[in-house]
Amino acid sequence: MTDSLIPIEPFYDQLLTALKDRIRNAQVQAALSVNRGLVVLYWRIGQDILQRQAEQGWGSKVIDRLAEDLRQAFPDSRGFSARNLRYMRAFAEAYPDESLILETLSNLPWGHNVRLLDALDTCEARLWYAQQAIAQGWSRNILLVQIEQQLYLQQQESAITNFERTLPQPQSDLAQNLIKDPYQFDFLALGKDLQERDVQQALVDRIRDFLLELGVGFAFVGSQYRLAVGGEDFYLDLLFYHLKLRCYVVIDIKLGGFQPEYSGKMNFYVSAVDDLLRHEADQPTIGIILCKTKNKTIAEYALRDVQKPIGISTHRFGQELPEDLKQDLPSADELVQQINQVEL
Repeated sequence: MTDSLIPIEPFYDQLLTALKDRIRNAQVQAALSVNRGLVVLYWRIGQDILQRQAEQGWGSKVIDRLAEDLRQAFPDSRGFSARNLRYMRAFAEAYPDESLILETLSNLPWGHNVRLLDALDTCEARLWYAQQAIAQGWSRNILLVQIEQQLYLQQQESAITNFERTLPQPQSDLAQNLIKDPYQFDFLALGKDLQERDVQQALVDRIRDFLLELGVGFAFVGSQYRLAVGGEDFYLDLLFYHLKLRCYVVIDIKLGGFQPEYSGKMNFYVSAVDDLLRHEADQPTIGIILCKTKNKTIAEYALRDVQKPIGISTHRFGQELPEDLKQDLPSADELVQQINQVEL
């Protein structure tokens, strides 16, 4: 029998897919290894500059001279400009402990590390954002968005959850990391041609996009997602599936402050999603209640005996609407009310 007559499908396709995956994984690991080596190199160059300046009393002009000489020695390398050498010096000065570089910061691209130097003043805040960027896979732009929204300061106030009691490890820790307090929504992305009839959908889209920005893993399922239970229809404000947690996430948006009955309603939603949508391989569905305000004691009592994983957080709406839109658009409270009262 000749080779042309030997059947190779579907085994050939399986082999090809496996080889592609292996090559891509090797390329990713190689790129990560190169990046780690580069960041460590830049830190050590910065340390050398700091040390020599301290010992020899050299001024800042030595960096310009070094940049010129290094460019001549390595004409194909673009990383030795005077500007970048100053960042290397600042990088080494900001993190005198090399273990921080080796354990954490070398896992971030150099561009991320530069943005952290530019945007933040404390080592503690920089390391927190670095760890989050690594864990969540944030791009440089998303990192800057999270810094601008002061995510680090917001995390100092913890959302109220029962995840530790209702979810197994490490699911409970991962779930706790995805919820923050407060969630800050703004309208900077809305166009000037926005009509009032579009506001409701624009708000849903903004909240959806914001939650997707939390990191790799969120997949949008739907807004005003319909659930048929006991012959009646119920609608979820927002429904996501989290690929890392392997579970559905229900978002319920409330106009005012948290009320104890909201936990019962969310418990119902989570139970229904578990029964109607959850696959046997999925982890338990998580519910997040977003309110304008919350009383910590009331929220804790409301979740004390609830057996479904639920978190309670707050939302804030920015006031950066263009002046020519402010008179024509409803208030933030009215916008949320439209979401809650929409009829499908």
